[in-house]
Amino acid sequence: MQYLIFIHKDDESDYGVIVPDLPGCYSAGKSIEEAIHNTHEAIECHLEGLLLDGDVIPLKQSFEQHLDNPELQDGVLAVVEIDLSKISGKSRRINITVPERFLEQIDQYTKEHGSNRSAFLLDAAMSFMAEHGRVSS
Repeated sequence: MQYLIFIHKDDESDYGVIVPDLPGCYSAGKSIEEAIHNTHEAIECHLEGLLLDGDVIPLKQSFEQHLDNPELQDGVLAVVEIDLSKISGKSRRINITVPERFLEQIDQYTKEHGSNRSAFLLDAAMSFMAEHGRVSS
């Protein structure tokens, strides 16, 4: 899953990183490379905490929406790829039934966007839950 990050640096400070789609998720580093590296861990820990608390992972905004955010103007926007398989334990193989034409559309979409079925279906499920509220325990 990809997350947009905002990297900024004030005089006499390390590089700071904000993850706009995950309120409260921040990171830092002495160099841009270190800040980005540390951001991977920060996002993984933040997502793990949300899942452990039974919270829904917030919906991501479009890149264009972030460009209009006045708080994200004096820095650099970048994208980091987060491997969700590192979060919340091991992955489990499941068997689902999907109408063939929908499966063809999913496969075409994932091919065009450099993804795969599992990542697509996980992202779609997480987006649906974020839009429709917290998961009941």
